[in-house]
Amino acid sequence: MNYDYVRDFLIREANCLDEHDWDAWLDMYAKDVTFWVPAWDVDGELTRDPQKEISLMYYARRDGLEDRVFRIRTERSTASTPPPRTAHNISNIQLIEVGGEACAVRFNWLTMSYRFKTVSQFFGTSTYRIVVDHGVPLVKEKKVVLKNDCIHQVLDIYHI
Repeated sequence: MNYDYVRDFLIREANCLDEHDWDAWLDMYAKDVTFWVPAWDVDGELTRDPQKEISLMYYARRDGLEDRVFRIRTERSTASTPPPRTAHNISNIQLIEVGGEACAVRFNWLTMSYRFKTVSQFFGTSTYRIVVDHGVPLVKEKKVVLKNDCIHQVLDIYHI
């Protein structure tokens, strides 16, 4: 894995979210992925343990992401009906660790979202562990730090 490969992977994921291509987006995740968005505590520190402290989102396996996508697709998520229009932008991509068929990457992101004549912005940093399984890159760990956590709506997978 090299910088260009990882950058293209991250851009593809962002495009999947913007285009609501949920199957392609889910295919980018390992079955045993951990997907975590920690919360900020009252002291302005991030929570450290998703099992013991509050999180904005936490899925210990891809099944949780699949359930989330099912709710979005079937309009069982009133927070996602109608679906927002989003534009994800990523920057400052940094390979933290590269070894064999795996890497850790950190990057900044900004998502613009439009719904009900209102534009919202979400921004933060993400850290991924990406592994290659049978020639296919998969997200094995995803940690998203939402820096503007005081938001006026429900946060969902397409915002981050």
